[in-house]
Amino acid sequence: MPNLINARYLLGEHSLKAQIADHLALTISDDFPDATAEVVVVIASAKDGISQKLVNDWTSFRERYVPTIVLILDFESGEVDFEDMSAIVGKMLEPVVTPYLVLHADNGDPTALINLENLKITNYSNNQIVQQDSDPEHQELVADFADELKVALQEGGWEQFVQGLIVTAIPVVVENKLGLAEAKRFLDLIPRRS
Repeated sequence: MPNLINARYLLGEHSLKAQIADHLALTISDDFPDATAEVVVVIASAKDGISQKLVNDWTSFRERYVPTIVLILDFESGEVDFEDMSAIVGKMLEPVVTPYLVLHADNGDPTALINLENLKITNYSNNQIVQQDSDPEHQELVADFADELKVALQEGGWEQFVQGLIVTAIPVVVENKLGLAEAKRFLDLIPRRS
């Protein structure tokens, strides 16, 4: 018999919360779920921050070791970029692991992600999703971040995420779908309860 309750939750405040929940097949919640949760996805806005309720409840929630993803939104303006917001999340909640970095078009719009494990680029411009190899310039630009990720995963790879030991941060721009497939990749690492 299939599970009648979706134990995958989306928390946080954002005007696109319902859209994100639909795209990632998540249940919207206002509170951290109990121990029955398979995975929790938290919204952190580079413009509006993280809700105080999430900050207040974070420590007791994380004691349950529920796999957790932080979606970072609203970094397009450039005032606070994805890397800056990841550091802010690290100070307000706990340090996060960032498997992707954002690449910008000449006009400054976030249009691609570079995977720090394999250095492949996923380009989201022109309403298409295209995988491509990165240039040596990109590889040099992200080398320190790729080394940091390698060190973070040295102990147990992404199984640490599955066990709720590390938190992953993913940049998301709903308009061009940047980051949504990457978030789904991490959701797919978590086995569904039947």
